[in-house]
Amino acid sequence: MPRGLDSADRKLLIGAGVLFVALVAAGAFLSPPQVTGAVADPSTYSSAWDGTKAAFVLLQDLGYRVSRWERPPTELPSPQAGDTLIIANPSEAQTPTQEERFAVLGFVENGGRLIATGSAASAFLPGTGEFDDGNPYDQPTKFSALVPSPLVRGAPQITMIKPDDWEPTSVKQIELYGDRATAAVVTYGFGKGQIIWWAAPTPLTNRNLLDSGNLAFVLNCLGAPGHGQIFWDEYFHGVRGSLLEFFARSPALWGVAQFGLVFLAILATYSRRLGPVRAPVTVSRLSPLEFVDTLGDLYASAKVSSAAVGIAYQRFRFVLTRKLGLPIDTPSPELAKLASESFGWEEPPLIETLRRCDFVSKYGPDPGEEPLGLVQQIHDYGARLEIKRVKTQERETE
Repeated sequence: MPRGLDSADRKLLIGAGVLFVALVAAGAFLSPPQVTGAVADPSTYSSAWDGTKAAFVLLQDLGYRVSRWERPPTELPSPQAGDTLIIANPSEAQTPTQEERFAVLGFVENGGRLIATGSAASAFLPGTGEFDDGNPYDQPTKFSALVPSPLVRGAPQITMIKPDDWEPTSVKQIELYGDRATAAVVTYGFGKGQIIWWAAPTPLTNRNLLDSGNLAFVLNCLGAPGHGQIFWDEYFHGVRGSLLEFFARSPALWGVAQFGLVFLAILATYSRRLGPVRAPVTVSRLSPLEFVDTLGDLYASAKVSSAAVGIAYQRFRFVLTRKLGLPIDTPSPELAKLASESFGWEEPPLIETLRRCDFVSKYGPDPGEEPLGLVQQIHDYGARLEIKRVKTQERETE
C-alpha cells in the first residue's frame, strides 16, 4: 500500500480493487466459451477452428466475387445468373422476421442459389422438416455420395458433423450425401432457383476445409469462378454493420468499464488529497430567517393570519398617508383616489385591495381565502411607493 494514504484512501482503493476483480470474473463467466472444433458460429471473421475465414479468403484468391452481407435480406439485390447466398448456421437468437424470410425465398424463387447449413436454417426454407444438430464435440463423420450429380463431381466423400435422424420430408428433396441413419446434404428446386441444405457447415470450416472431398464439394455448390456474385451472410450471426453494435458484442465495453473504474478511483483519491481545503459551511443559529420562520409558525399555529394582514395594512396606510400629507384615518376610497392621481396607479384594484385588507384585519379571512395574497399585494404597492420616493430624492439632489 503506498505511503501517505490515510484510512479513507485505503478503503477507497481496496473497494475499487474488489470491484475490478468482480468485473473481470463476471466477464470471464458471462462471455461465451470458445470451443475448438465446434460449429456454433461459423463466421467469416473468425480464424478459430470453427470459423470460416479460410474459405472466404480462399474463394477470393480463386477469383470468386464473394462479399460479406451484413444488412437485412430485404436489401438483397435481384439475383443474376449464378448469384449465391450463403447462410451458415444462423444464430437462434437472430430469428428472421416474416419479411426477411420472404426476402430470402424471393431471392431463390427469382433464380438465386441458397446454401444453408444447420437445423436453424429451417426458419428460412419452405417445406422443410426439423432435425437436431449433431454434437459439435464429436469428430466429423464421412458421408458418401448417394446419387450422381454435378454437385458431387470429384467429391465421392465429404466429412460433416453427423445430425440426428434427418429425413427429407418431400420426394422433391434429393439426398446427395448421407448414410442409412441420416441424410447429410439435401437439394431441391424452388421457383427458378435452387436450395442446397447441409446438415452442418463442416466443409467450410477452417479445420475441415481441406478434408478429402470437402473443397471440391464447396466449389461444386458455388459454380465456376466469376459466374455470379456470392453473398456470405453475417447479418444472422449478429453482425449488423454498425460499429456500436460490434463493440456491444465484443469485450471492449467491459474493458472500458474496468478502465473507467480505475480512473475514477485514482481521480477520487488524488482530488481529495490535492484539492483546496475548505471549512464545512455551517448555518448560523442567529440567521434572520430563523426569526421569520419562527414568527410564521406562531401565526400559523395560532390561526391569526388576520393579524399579519393587519400589520402589513396599517404600515402601508401609515407610509401612504404620510407621503400624501393626509390624516391616518382617511377613508380607504378617498385614499385610493388621491394615490391614483398622485402616483398613476389604477384606482379600482387599489380600492379593492384596501377594502379586503381592512375587512380581513378586523374579521378574519373568508373560508378558503389565502391572506398571503393580500400581504403580497400590499407589499408590491409599498415597493412601488419606495421606488417613487427614491426617484423623487434623486431629482431633488440634481
